[in-house]
Amino acid sequence: MNTLRLSWLMLRRDWRTGEWRVLLIALVLAVGSISTVGLFANRVGLALQQQATSFLGADLRLVATHPFPPAYRAAALQRGLRVVENATFPSMVVYGQQNVLAKIHAVEEGYPLRGKIHIYDGTDHVAQGIPAPGTLWADKRLLQRMGLQLGNEVVIGELRLRVAARVVRDVDQSIGFASFAPSVLINAADVPASGLIQPGSRISYKILFAGDSAQLDDMRVWLKGQLAVGEKLEDVRDARPEIRTALERAEHFLGLAALTAVVLAGVAMALAASHFIIRHLDTCAMMRCLGATQSQVLRIFMYQFLLLGVLAVLLGGLLGYAAQSVLVQSIESMREAALPPPDWLPLWQAAASGMALLLGFAFLPLWQLKGVSPLRVIRRELGLPPARTSLLYASGAIVLSALFLWQAGSLKLGLTVLAGLVAGLLLFGLLAWLAVHALAWLPLRGSHAFANLARHGRTNALQIVALSLGGMALLLLTFVRADLLESWRGRLPPDAPNHFIVNIQPDQLASIKKFFIQQQLPTPQLFPMVRGRLIAVNDQAISGNDYPETRASRLVEREFNLSWSDHLPTDNTLAQGVWWERGTSSVLSVEEGIAETLGINIGDILTYDVAGSPFSAKVVNLRKVQWDSMQVNFYVITSPDLMKDYSASYLTSFYLPADKAHASDALIKDFPNLLIIDTEAVIEQVRKIMDQIAQTMSAVFLFTLLSGLAVLYAALLATQDERIHQAAILRTLGADSRYLRRLHLTEFAVLGALSGLFAAAGGTLLGWVLAIKVLEIPYHSSALIWLVGVGGGMVTVTLAGWLATRRVARMSPLQVLQSV
Repeated sequence: MNTLRLSWLMLRRDWRTGEWRVLLIALVLAVGSISTVGLFANRVGLALQQQATSFLGADLRLVATHPFPPAYRAAALQRGLRVVENATFPSMVVYGQQNVLAKIHAVEEGYPLRGKIHIYDGTDHVAQGIPAPGTLWADKRLLQRMGLQLGNEVVIGELRLRVAARVVRDVDQSIGFASFAPSVLINAADVPASGLIQPGSRISYKILFAGDSAQLDDMRVWLKGQLAVGEKLEDVRDARPEIRTALERAEHFLGLAALTAVVLAGVAMALAASHFIIRHLDTCAMMRCLGATQSQVLRIFMYQFLLLGVLAVLLGGLLGYAAQSVLVQSIESMREAALPPPDWLPLWQAAASGMALLLGFAFLPLWQLKGVSPLRVIRRELGLPPARTSLLYASGAIVLSALFLWQAGSLKLGLTVLAGLVAGLLLFGLLAWLAVHALAWLPLRGSHAFANLARHGRTNALQIVALSLGGMALLLLTFVRADLLESWRGRLPPDAPNHFIVNIQPDQLASIKKFFIQQQLPTPQLFPMVRGRLIAVNDQAISGNDYPETRASRLVEREFNLSWSDHLPTDNTLAQGVWWERGTSSVLSVEEGIAETLGINIGDILTYDVAGSPFSAKVVNLRKVQWDSMQVNFYVITSPDLMKDYSASYLTSFYLPADKAHASDALIKDFPNLLIIDTEAVIEQVRKIMDQIAQTMSAVFLFTLLSGLAVLYAALLATQDERIHQAAILRTLGADSRYLRRLHLTEFAVLGALSGLFAAAGGTLLGWVLAIKVLEIPYHSSALIWLVGVGGGMVTVTLAGWLATRRVARMSPLQVLQSV
């Protein structure tokens, strides 16, 4: 008979008898949970990315100091992208006898491509276009500084423009403090008549793109091959470091949820596959007696697994897609956010993951099954033949490792969690084996139950480890997740600085401090700053052309804000090296991220050019900087001796409560040279990302719990046949139902308590790893996790075990023997 046809007939027979139930449920849950996590994370990630693009006004932006060739716009339109161009340049705004240097944004129709501009023109609303020709929109700082009212006329170059609206909230925010200077939006059609565009003018040209991810990826690749000197490509990650940090941490957290589902699904698959193979030893022996070869037996069962895998992948994918749709609709904030539809990639990833899990964890028992001896027909004690387990277990380990790295999205995160998981499983397995054997030696009541656990110590240790993984998912869902998210959101407290002051002169320091005292505001710390450009590393001159990576090239070509201090900033931590002592000369501290990007190490000699005067110093430490703290931070800090001869200005950040908003106006009036930057919009964006991730994690980890329940179900069913055999012997020897019930409940209680203990330990350890290595926040463990872990594990496993075995305890001895 055709092998594939025989496999199909056996699959149908086993389906009717329920033999595939455990394996099918485990695989459907595996694919369903992975696809749900993947689809949901994909939708949230797309929404966060789209939301964050409002700071650019587009999905992708190209910036240059010269007009763009028409080919750029043509290439974008050819790919179906939306395109607008604008120009930004400094100019004096004149009103009466006053004049203020402002940044002029000349925009064309269709701007912005992403995000909304909020204006006030008598009512506060979202702008439906751009300024009409002959008019402008000005921000609050310019209006306050010049005393302008709506309807006043100002002069810009040769233009006379009417103030038509006040910009409440703008988009297209660039890197650095200059982007927050007093700004004006005008219609690009007015620029030629202004007379401001002349050879040598300081103009920044921008071309903005928006479209779907495939179009943008194609355009990005094309542009990278066309970029000329002075042109740079930016997306939201380049535009704002605090938004980039929040997005990266969100992606890592979502990646962790997918990893948890993958691990639990793999464990459930391994238990279910082993249970299925053991139940088919007799069938395999019969086929061998009838002349089937080992290769035929292997193909017959492999085809069954593949057919089942295809069915489970389809059902799991449908379940995942439906589950994430219901999930989005059930969460009010996400329903109102109108999340974009997911990509197809997560479904393909879930399907590939499911088939890989099936083959990876079923290959060992299948390989052993083909070697079952025909003698088992008359010698039932013959079980699975020995196998080269070192090679066969490696297949499952390789599959799981590959899925770890794939789902993590970060090599560091994947390797860290994978190494921790392997070490934890080995340690917990050893401790579980020792524990069940130690209980058998203790003179405790219920010694028969303890001896039974020890007799099957290896199997019970595996069950304890499997159950502890399910329990760990539940504890992560409740205690650890809440602690982590609370600590993460605590990085941006309600009183986080929402204003920066730039361009404070040395002779104004005392007056600024006095002003804050008069306004009954906390006196902020004032930081010195000069601007300098990195020109050499280890006495070797460098330029942007020396760095193939785009971000590194741009960092080398730009000027840095340099500061100096004798002590480590409060919100910074040392990653490498030590901080210098007071009086140390010619040393530098560099932010860890930029050091990695530019290849800077401790001991390197860096040379900076400050206003045409170079200086060199040695890097003695690398710092971790919390960019999302909204505090004043610097890429490079020097020892004070290096900066004493340079002319410096000062800057600071402070929190301005809503009821003291008038203090900002008074500060501008008393110190007209200062640039006051309102960062409330950035803070709101970061807080919104954090809140959405908090809601997302509450939902995403629920699906890892489904995988944990699958592990519990598979672990109980894996020993059900053995318990029936044991019950048959005990009932034959005179044991009553109460004795069997007490025996089973004691065993389940011990298994549950040990698994809960290991689950609490694993959850605490994983929480610490996430806090320190991923979110970079302090971790505070709750003692309640241990009580809930042990007690909850004992109650849950005992209850589930009783429900699974209560039928066996009630059966008569004859019924038990007939079921064997």
